[in-house]
Amino acid sequence: MADQIRVRFAPSPTGYLHVGGARTALFNWLFARKMGGKFLLRIEDTDRERSSPEHTQVILDGMAWLGLDHDEDIVFQGAGLERHQAIADQLIESGHAYLDDGATRFRIPDESISWDDAVLGNVTFDGAGIDDLVILRSDRTPTYNFSVVCDDIEMKLTHVLRGNDHTSNTPKQIAIYNALGATIPTFGHVPMIHGIDGKKMSKRHGATAVGDYRNEGILPAAMRNFLSLLGWGTGDDRELFFKAEELIEAFSIKGIQKKAAVFDPAKLEWMNGQYISHMKPEDLYPLVSQGLSAEGLTPEAKGKERLMSAISAVAERARSVHVIPERVALRLNPQTISLDEKATGFRNKNVEAFNQGLSLSLECLDETDEPWTPDVIGDQLKAAALTAELGVGKLMQPIRIALTGMTVSESVTDLLPLIGKEESLKRLREALNWD
Repeated sequence: MADQIRVRFAPSPTGYLHVGGARTALFNWLFARKMGGKFLLRIEDTDRERSSPEHTQVILDGMAWLGLDHDEDIVFQGAGLERHQAIADQLIESGHAYLDDGATRFRIPDESISWDDAVLGNVTFDGAGIDDLVILRSDRTPTYNFSVVCDDIEMKLTHVLRGNDHTSNTPKQIAIYNALGATIPTFGHVPMIHGIDGKKMSKRHGATAVGDYRNEGILPAAMRNFLSLLGWGTGDDRELFFKAEELIEAFSIKGIQKKAAVFDPAKLEWMNGQYISHMKPEDLYPLVSQGLSAEGLTPEAKGKERLMSAISAVAERARSVHVIPERVALRLNPQTISLDEKATGFRNKNVEAFNQGLSLSLECLDETDEPWTPDVIGDQLKAAALTAELGVGKLMQPIRIALTGMTVSESVTDLLPLIGKEESLKRLREALNWD
């Protein structure tokens, strides 16, 4: 259909897929899918020295990881060199461009250049304040603002959604559209992404590449959910567990905000933890199986039911899938426990009370011949605490630290049977002898 929505994502293959670029790609993808249009991919590889097939593949891998499939064949901008040159020559012939020291310059008209931006509203620039634009360098290679227009026309784009750092490029590009007698697409400039300090996001804020977050154990669904809410909102308070089809249904350009979005890594980690904690252990297993195998944790070695119980237990508090194998190993493999900073602080605050809790726990747990189940363990520990006239928490936290080296875990009554009686009692005894 002639009026079908057509948008594009046009990264330069000179590096990784930045989170800002990924967010732009996501907005374009959502818009195309919502409108039944086409989401196109153009690789802007005109920087021959810095562009590489490896960088292109990193971009493609990042988009695939996020679930952003593109329509039609990928366009490589460098392949359009002769077409770009021919269009520039056409502009010279029509009087809209001229030669200047071997380069080709486009004449920017002196009148005001305005457009109705889909995000920013009406935007106006004074053409008289814009220098004539080099569109072909002296070596006849095209510049960014010119090649973008040539290719957007060739690809029959109806909308151009991009970061608002491109806003100042738009009047130059509109002038070229007009000189070529081409239909001007609808422009929409989305807000920049800032760090939590309010400054433009950069490496000083930590990881900026999508691939880095993938390597840190962030789930693609969590990353897609997080990116979708950077500068856009559904109009309600919901912020979690959006399926792709729900984001598509809810998306609208009108929902894009004008102010800069804030990339908060802590919120991304929290959101990722929410996704992990709501996954079934059977679904998490393929994501962590390699790490589990390296720890000797296979269904054959530990039993499927026990392994899945351990995965489920640690997933409730995991904010990265990468921590799951280590924490499962802590529960299912024999261990010498090392205390983290918080656990060390808790113990050192009152070593005597800590050891008293361990001694009481060890005495009651070691003597029982009853089944090693959460209910039985819970009753025994409550009885021991009552006899000693202590709150049951005075027993539970020392046990947790002795078993895991941490102050946070699943319920101690679930933790003990998961680790097993023999190993649990061994760790409790060793903890009594800590320096």
